Amino acid sequence: MALATHKVGTRYGEHREVVDPERAKAYAAATNDDNEAYRSAAIAPPVFGVVPTWTALGLALADVVPAEAMVRIVHGEQDMRFHQPLVPGTTLATAAEAYSVRPAGSACRYTVKLTSADAATGDPVLEQFVTMVVRDLPGGERGGPDKPDHRFPPGARDHKVGEQSVHVDHDQTFRYRDASGDNMAIHVDDAVARSVGLPGIIVHGLCTMAMAGRAVLDTVAGGDPARLKRLAVRFSEFVLPGEDLVTTIYDAGRDGAAALHVYAFEVHSNGRRCITHGRAEVAA
Repeated sequence: MALATHKVGTRYGEHREVVDPERAKAYAAATNDDNEAYRSAAIAPPVFGVVPTWTALGLALADVVPAEAMVRIVHGEQDMRFHQPLVPGTTLATAAEAYSVRPAGSACRYTVKLTSADAATGDPVLEQFVTMVVRDLPGGERGGPDKPDHRFPPGARDHKVGEQSVHVDHDQTFRYRDASGDNMAIHVDDAVARSVGLPGIIVHGLCTMAMAGRAVLDTVAGGDPARLKRLAVRFSEFVLPGEDLVTTIYDAGRDGAAALHVYAFEVHSNGRRCITHGRAEVAA
């Protein structure tokens, strides 16, 4: 059993879905974000961009990952690039590409590229690189180009700019499930979570990413989601309901080519570093 590496480079049919205003507001509430831009439905939360692109992602996963290995998938990294804010009511036309495969010890990393445009105008809206780790699937061949880099830059820890803590509620995973459509059992069923070696229900990685994104926007962008041009993370440890997420943000300088300010960040919860290699690019 192995990933279908020969399918790397395959592009899948376009999927269209509306950025639903009420669902976007529910997503903000489910990630404890009371930003007025979200409550008024002027802009959708940045990480909400995963929701109208789930179907397109699923096509690329099912075509490359063997059916019997799907239960061993864990979310490894998420890299989102915003060409313009996510505006509720917009119809996104999303195409997926089987981007790359990388063997990694006893597992394989599979990256899917998602490209979303405004269906009415054709203008680009969102680009995502979604990396899944397929556990217990060793060996196999490399395929495709390297995904964009977002490693924590050397020396950034000398330039701390802020820190923000947010509490994870005991019902957080259930609210996030309802708002996002992510029904994976380890986030809502304690028995299932324990059966796979976890201490209990764990928080969705994308929920922690959304909370970290809020900390970044509040700290370095005046709470304005329209200024966020990139948000990328690596998921490294679990988070449990009832814990606090602490996001620490560092100044990593400017990206001269794009005229953006770059910030590195990481997230800790109860002594565990649950998000590493965080990168945010912010417009002035």
